[in-house]
Amino acid sequence: MNTVTIPRKSRFGQVMIPLPSSKSESNRALIIDALTEGDNQLSNLAEARDTQTMIRLLQEDPDTLDVLDAGTTMRFLTAYAALTNRTKILTGTPRMCERPIGILVDALRTLGADIEYLGVEGYPPLKTKGFTSQLTDRLQIRGDVSSQYISALVMNAPLLPKGLTLELTGKIGSRTYIEMTLELMKEFGVEYTFEENIIFIKPQTYRPTRFTVESDWSGASYWFSLLACAEEGELYLTGLKANSMQGDSHIVAIMDKLGVQSQFDSQGVRLTKKPIVGIEHIDFTHCPDIAQTVAVTCALLGRSCEFSGLESLRIKETDRIDALQRELAKIHAGLEERKEGVFTLVPSTQLPDRVQIHTYDDHRMAMAFMPLMAKMEVSFDDPEVVNKSYPSFWKHVALLGVEPLIQQ
Repeated sequence: MNTVTIPRKSRFGQVMIPLPSSKSESNRALIIDALTEGDNQLSNLAEARDTQTMIRLLQEDPDTLDVLDAGTTMRFLTAYAALTNRTKILTGTPRMCERPIGILVDALRTLGADIEYLGVEGYPPLKTKGFTSQLTDRLQIRGDVSSQYISALVMNAPLLPKGLTLELTGKIGSRTYIEMTLELMKEFGVEYTFEENIIFIKPQTYRPTRFTVESDWSGASYWFSLLACAEEGELYLTGLKANSMQGDSHIVAIMDKLGVQSQFDSQGVRLTKKPIVGIEHIDFTHCPDIAQTVAVTCALLGRSCEFSGLESLRIKETDRIDALQRELAKIHAGLEERKEGVFTLVPSTQLPDRVQIHTYDDHRMAMAFMPLMAKMEVSFDDPEVVNKSYPSFWKHVALLGVEPLIQQ
């Protein structure tokens, strides 16, 4: 397996980072495009492997949809295939086939879809076998497991003969991702209401539209973290909006407390260093994908902080809580569950000169730990893991004036 090593670099000048497009927006736009009669004009679609996989599978329309390791693609295509009456087998990598999908499949079956598991009940691979009539226009679904299940359902809802009233039960996690999906649907002419825990979508059609995908706020978070941990520097991140639909834009408010000031203009956002205020508690319920980034930042800055809303991290590309705990220990930091559902980030008091980080087949483990370069030499196994969401990541690291060394 290849490794990449980055030398320590704590000071840099003004650097522009041409951020990649949002795969979250791209994948939703692609499903909406597939559901639209007429031609949309989609621009700035993500280079991420997840998005390129979605594009290929929708264009080629094979009998077996192999999503590789793309969770969003699996959930969205399962609902799309099931509710548009397509007979498809959906599968992926061994890890993808360990990620649960039973809540979504149960909801689709309740609507009238015929779906068969081909392996373990509740997990891919599975087969969609038809949708002849809508059995109900009301569904209940847990709101605390994966917002992708909810987004998968609501994107198809306008084309259901009876529409859909969806009641989200319990705590609603990643609400901002659900709101992003609904607002994207609105961009393509669909009306909805989302009041308290009820989403209502009447039968209607998508309208052909021109849509440009925003840059990726998840990808931006790693650069916020790097600047927070560096001694000196200024970064300009392209293609970001102050009023973004993406929940991970919450990184602006978090990093404002951790020493990064954000100044928006028409082309993006300029990041400069400012005094650290500190932050005592962060709820990641609606932005779980930036939890790893913030954990590393606090560890390097010597700032203790309580984290909550991490429930969904257990069922991502890896068990991200376990992976964080293992890798933070290498820099003498910790993530301890001192009370149920609440984790305390224990910062490092003695940083090593160099460290080797294991990525666990998880793109965010590699990118979230990149800011270690501000304090030490850092190596990563499997540098290609970033291709899932940010293929140009290591090239962008090189813009800082360092040369990432990739070895076989």
